Amino acid sequence: MAATTLTFLGGAGAVSGSKFLLETGNQRILIDCGLFQGDKELRELNWEKFPMDPASIDCILMTHAHLDHTGYLPRLVKQGFQGAIWATDATIALAEIVLLDAGHIQEADARDAAKGGYSKHSTPEPLYTVKDSEAVIKLFRVVDFETDLHLPGGVTARYTRAAHILGSASIHVTTPTAEILFSGDLGRGNHPVLRTRETPKGAPIVLIESTYGDREHPEWDESPHEEFAAAIRRTVKRGGSVLVPAFAVDRTEVILKTLAEMKSDGRIPDIPIYVNSPMGVRALDIYQSQEQRDELRPDLRDIDFVDLANLHEVTSIEDSIALNRPSQSSIIISSSGMATGGRVVHHLEHMLPDARNTVVFTGYQAHGTRGHSLITGAKSLKMYGQMIPVNAEILLDDGFSAHADASELMDWLRALNPQPHTVYCIHGEEGAGLLAERITTELGIHAIVPALGDRIRLPHPTDNESPQGD
Repeated sequence: MAATTLTFLGGAGAVSGSKFLLETGNQRILIDCGLFQGDKELRELNWEKFPMDPASIDCILMTHAHLDHTGYLPRLVKQGFQGAIWATDATIALAEIVLLDAGHIQEADARDAAKGGYSKHSTPEPLYTVKDSEAVIKLFRVVDFETDLHLPGGVTARYTRAAHILGSASIHVTTPTAEILFSGDLGRGNHPVLRTRETPKGAPIVLIESTYGDREHPEWDESPHEEFAAAIRRTVKRGGSVLVPAFAVDRTEVILKTLAEMKSDGRIPDIPIYVNSPMGVRALDIYQSQEQRDELRPDLRDIDFVDLANLHEVTSIEDSIALNRPSQSSIIISSSGMATGGRVVHHLEHMLPDARNTVVFTGYQAHGTRGHSLITGAKSLKMYGQMIPVNAEILLDDGFSAHADASELMDWLRALNPQPHTVYCIHGEEGAGLLAERITTELGIHAIVPALGDRIRLPHPTDNESPQGD
């Protein structure tokens, strides 16, 4: 019987572009299909020809809806993929929003580049369009948590709650010759909005994300996110506004809940709060929908999200433009979280030169993104072909991250039964190597940081041998 092989087509040595190909018998199964983000060298990989005929892939298993795990789907379908895309119902609902927005941004960026003349191409083309994203939506199929999904060729997949964002999952895959567990992005042990993550069945081979594999999240005895609250108070005192680049899915919801708590405790003044992200507004509706109520913490009340009398949802382009120069001190929450695209880039262009303003980042900033440049002290930033001076105050509040930190990743691994023989540390930068060292030292498990393009043969579950490279 033919062995099962695994190829790292993305998410290896980087925190984006997650794509992992399983081949068993005559079946090809892709786990996640993310967009490369960050450094130019990574982004250019999105434009390269896919390493195989996309039509030869039988199906795709999705861990969750974030763009770095779903954002290449329209491109893959455009190139010929027509199989089923399996995901939880919440992931499908959120992915529809994410992908349609991504198609819109790709089109808008191409138009802006053509108009501004800052592209090296005479006629800039989008990576994909809204129409391409619409074609993806037709291929989604719902899979339930903790239910065996039987696929052709004797393959079985089982989804377990990962509590990273709504609908997120770890996926345990069994083939006729191998067992493997994909962590997906793992949430923290106590997510402020979602039900607690659950422990999947272990496997000989485990792929674990390592975004925060080299660090621990801050802990507060009292007054959580006080640096954020203090920055808001300082900014209002000097007559400025606070811009919060935030992922539209999950991060915006958690930030709103936190701001409501700060206001209730009297830690921030009562100023207008704008959610300037059509995607964020639609995602908030999904989080608050009755259909997803069972996925939220049982102690969470609807009022925890919306108890902000001065909350405004911005949908029109005209209202968004007006926020570039707010008429009074305000808090503006706008995607994307690493400032790679969308309305937040226009806000940065207008707000960064003014020293009265503050920009607060609320999570990991990958190398090569505008967010990473700002938190590491950039004095100017290139946007729309121009250099914009950075005079605004810049703050990173890492306590909002929806990723498990290093100790939480280790706890997740320790809880697996059976324990793995080999662990691959994926979806990380510096954290991947440090997490691999810790896994080997503390757990005695062989841990590897794979390289992009690595292809390995997976051992049979009854074997004690290690995976072998081709």
